[in-house]
Amino acid sequence: LLQVFNQSLNTYLSTSEITTFNKATSSFKFNLPFFYPVTKRSMEIAAQTQGAFDPTVMPLVNVWGFGPEKGSAPDSAQVDSILQFVGFKRIQFNTDSLWKEDTRTQLDFSAIAKGYGVDVVANFLASKGIENAFVEIGGEVVTHGENKKSGREWVVGILDPVSTIDDQKFLATIKVKNKAMATSGNYFNYHEVNGIRYSHTIDPHTGYPVQREILSASIMADDCMTADAWATACMVMGHDKAIELLEKQPDIDAFLIFSGNDGSVKTFYTPRIVNTISFEQ
Repeated sequence: LLQVFNQSLNTYLSTSEITTFNKATSSFKFNLPFFYPVTKRSMEIAAQTQGAFDPTVMPLVNVWGFGPEKGSAPDSAQVDSILQFVGFKRIQFNTDSLWKEDTRTQLDFSAIAKGYGVDVVANFLASKGIENAFVEIGGEVVTHGENKKSGREWVVGILDPVSTIDDQKFLATIKVKNKAMATSGNYFNYHEVNGIRYSHTIDPHTGYPVQREILSASIMADDCMTADAWATACMVMGHDKAIELLEKQPDIDAFLIFSGNDGSVKTFYTPRIVNTISFEQ
């Protein structure tokens, strides 16, 4: 199942559907069942987040060195040039095909496809009659039922932002029951050029890696595709704008970690999940 999923949406596979589309100069017809749903949901979330989530950032991801085509730090002229063909409005699609108005426009579903993959696996297990499951791929999670070993809800950890790859610890844990959860943060995925650290999260509006006070965004939703995309959008927007938009989303909850003006670590969480959170001592 995951091999077929990768064959549709993995930008690192030269023969995948998304790579074929990115190289195409005309319309592309879907062959596998995954491309249309993720494109449709991406368009909806791009609108909800006022463009903070936008999978057409692929050329920017590449030029900053975070994609299949390894780049480095571009100059402002390169960024401005690329921004001319970035934007979801440059993609058109229907239930069986999609096409682009500029042949240079490319898609990168890295900020939503991993969550979608978790949904695909979780739905497959549910179709086989499995009622209690914890499905996790790269930190994105879907829970069904309960943890039969403990007899309680599934519990997911929130990484402390001072963690390193070799020394990881939790800031808090959250009980997640029959929900999906995804976290986006800039702890580990970055690179340095001439002593400057560049985050892997690219702002589609500016074309530059984000530099904000927000340290991580953990989103809970009914499906992991939604949670994954919103987590990235929150990192792009920053905590103030994210909190403002989250108040308009009754089906989405969040746990945000950000730096205060005094350099201290602060948190925000939506009221609906207050009783599910336990802070580590």
